[in-house]
Amino acid sequence: MKLIASAAEMRAIPRSTEFRNGRVSFWHRQLGTTERRRALPGPADYDVCIVGGGYTGLWSAYYLKKARPDLRVAVLEREFCGFGASGRNGGWLSAEFSGSRERYAASHGKAAVVALQRAMMDTVDEVIAVTKTENIDADVVKGGMRLIACNAAQQARLHEEVRYLQEWGYWPDEDVSLLDPDHELRVAGALAMAHSPHAARIQPAKLAAGLAAVVERMGVDIFEDTLVTEIRPRDGAQPAAAVTAAGAVRAEHVIRATEGFTAALSGHRRQWQPVSSSMIVTEPLPAELWEYIGWHDCDVLGDVAHAANYLQRTADGRIAIGGPGVPYRFGSERDDKGVTRPQTIAELWRALTRLFPSVAQTPVAHAWSGVLAVARDWCPTVDLDRQSGLAWAGGYGSSGVAAANLAGRTLRDLVLERATDLTQLPWVGHTGRVWRPEPLRWVGTRVSHGLYRTADRREDNRGSRTSALARVAGRLPRR
Repeated sequence: MKLIASAAEMRAIPRSTEFRNGRVSFWHRQLGTTERRRALPGPADYDVCIVGGGYTGLWSAYYLKKARPDLRVAVLEREFCGFGASGRNGGWLSAEFSGSRERYAASHGKAAVVALQRAMMDTVDEVIAVTKTENIDADVVKGGMRLIACNAAQQARLHEEVRYLQEWGYWPDEDVSLLDPDHELRVAGALAMAHSPHAARIQPAKLAAGLAAVVERMGVDIFEDTLVTEIRPRDGAQPAAAVTAAGAVRAEHVIRATEGFTAALSGHRRQWQPVSSSMIVTEPLPAELWEYIGWHDCDVLGDVAHAANYLQRTADGRIAIGGPGVPYRFGSERDDKGVTRPQTIAELWRALTRLFPSVAQTPVAHAWSGVLAVARDWCPTVDLDRQSGLAWAGGYGSSGVAAANLAGRTLRDLVLERATDLTQLPWVGHTGRVWRPEPLRWVGTRVSHGLYRTADRREDNRGSRTSALARVAGRLPRR
């Protein structure tokens, strides 16, 4: 695998006559233009104020209102619901968990970490159940997840990953299993595969939009185009508050559900690091090409490269593939437009056609990017500080679609002061160090990104073991 795409390669990528780059995502393009909800008109009082209209905020609102219909709940969103990662991700609703199991086990024990993993598995079915109950059409199909190894180093790593997962809550053959290369699914160069049933394909923006409509019907007030600049803790008789240009929203509890955009809030610039991920989607493939590829089910696919790619077969017969984009913008600079650089488009196209060479003549319809949040110790967290009245969840890394639902249910229990199995999970109350100041963050992230890319290139060039460069890269961002 070459590290850099040439200008000729980038020009050679077939593009649709209606190709778009940015403009949020293809998922939102499918929804069409929708009218934004009104902005916050002025100061207000609620029982719970949620900052952020993505999955975490919407799921928190949903479960709070289901449990206590009398609660006055407001959601404040800077753009529109699903604008961030919730409307831009790869559509993997999976039990994968990006947190460090060892770190959680050090403070809570291995059994607690296994319970967290099992809760993530249950969450996949919980999300599917809610979409059915609430009639949310999000193109959901539970086909499982398949991971693919395409060189000797990846094959060894895949075997080790399956063994590792079986130590931390996946039951052998039931929850994860190794497969021989599937001769029906034509993945070029596949040496090994692993499968887990705990995953589903979704259309991310449809889920976010549908969930927003549901909570609104339940009586939640959603205010879009409403920028929150500061979240203030409770101060004596003064309740907690979310501060906006239109005035403060005061509430008994304020939930911070801003994930990759948390750095924009006063006092939180180094809380989590926003990391970019990018995607492209093809035009629909003809039926005969799908038949040749053999991807008959809607299982989501991923490789096990260090700069890993993730794919889904969309409901209208396209292939969507994602992977790392610009790893990090200096000073946690916010990217609103979601434009993907030509180099990244070329890298994603190369990854797609390496796995499925037969799609090489299928045009690309859309490219886009978004940000997810990563904690310095790679451990997501959910918590509520009763003294301040402030709650938060995030740092999900690549596991946010399912983790946000689990966090929403957990925040419900914390706000309502319920002692449940969810509030005992080891990510509740977890605290880690903030990220280093600039330029250390930027330098470390850029260097590790380059090392991972180089490690993948070396492994593709007949490397039988995981490159030592990847181990070095894995440590750099945490320092």
